[in-house]
Amino acid sequence: MTADGDLAGAVRTAVGAVIDPELRRPLGELDMIRSVTASDDRVRIEIALTIVGCPASDRIERDVRAAAATLLPAERIDVELGVMTPEQRAALTERLRGARARGIPFTRDSLTRVIAVTSGKGGVGKSTLTANLAVALARTGRSVGLVDADVHGFSIPGLLGLVDAAGRTVRPTKIDDLIVPPIAHGVKVVSIGMFLREGDEGRAVAWRGPMLHRTVQQFLTDVWFGDIDVLLIDMPPGTGDIAISVGQLLPHADVLVVTTPQHAAADVAVRSGTVARQTGQRVVGVVENMAPMTLPDGTVLDLFGSGGGDAVARALSAEGDAVPLLASVPLSPALRAGGDAGLPVVLAAPDDPAGRAITHLAEQLAASGPSLAGRALPLGVR
Repeated sequence: MTADGDLAGAVRTAVGAVIDPELRRPLGELDMIRSVTASDDRVRIEIALTIVGCPASDRIERDVRAAAATLLPAERIDVELGVMTPEQRAALTERLRGARARGIPFTRDSLTRVIAVTSGKGGVGKSTLTANLAVALARTGRSVGLVDADVHGFSIPGLLGLVDAAGRTVRPTKIDDLIVPPIAHGVKVVSIGMFLREGDEGRAVAWRGPMLHRTVQQFLTDVWFGDIDVLLIDMPPGTGDIAISVGQLLPHADVLVVTTPQHAAADVAVRSGTVARQTGQRVVGVVENMAPMTLPDGTVLDLFGSGGGDAVARALSAEGDAVPLLASVPLSPALRAGGDAGLPVVLAAPDDPAGRAITHLAEQLAASGPSLAGRALPLGVR
């Protein structure tokens, strides 16, 4: 082989290891390297992006140049960005989807643990807790996806900072009919707020049962989360259409019930756990949010009372399998501020009492995953 051929091969290997920031796979595996040619001590690299206007194009070009620059000076590197043909995109999407081309990948045999976070009523901080829990799980080394199923009251994009400088919600990338979710703090996220027309983000989503069911189903089938360890679902409060749909689509999901210490909220929270069980789902624990906080002078502020979390756990345990109170998250100005800023408290102030409580909750859930005994593993021979 000629010296130019050796250089082109080495550059292709280096560039092939560059990770696509959206698909989280190497460019070589995604067949995005169209050609690498070397002549007269220069190298020309042609990259085929998935779509026109790919939001990751600048980063891909920068990373490709950096990879090639490990082998020759930057001024001798030319990078040209093109776009995949329709046939190439179709082949890519089918390869990403794998064997379950059109169905829900999170079946009972899936290695992904599905946890639906629910509450009996709104205003208990369920979405803030879910966003922080997702980030805390990602910090344990898990690969995490998050579905914002609270269609009428979606707030996950804002809580995770998925907004641009103009305040618009970041949109996912569409590769034909495959939806690639944006990533925030290591978590892959999808929300109905990402699909509303520009300018409609502040308007109410006035949908009824069939439309809600189709939306949740599309989130589970058309959104490509890849190989994730945990899928969290931020459920709407109550026991309405979406709770029933998720129960039908994911009857094997685990359920985490969120309440406040207030007994009026706790009484309602029990109902959400009861409905989950009626669909076959397993209630794995209760989280008490807005629990009493200790003030700097040592006094305790119990704004919403106390004991609600224990009451929910006892009531659900009396109905079936034992349900523990997994965490009591105290009232926290840092937790609220982090939600407003799009920077979860588990990152912004991990030593805050609320941050520590949520991190401990994530560690408990990570350690209590279902056993793989008796389950078919997706192994193949290459």
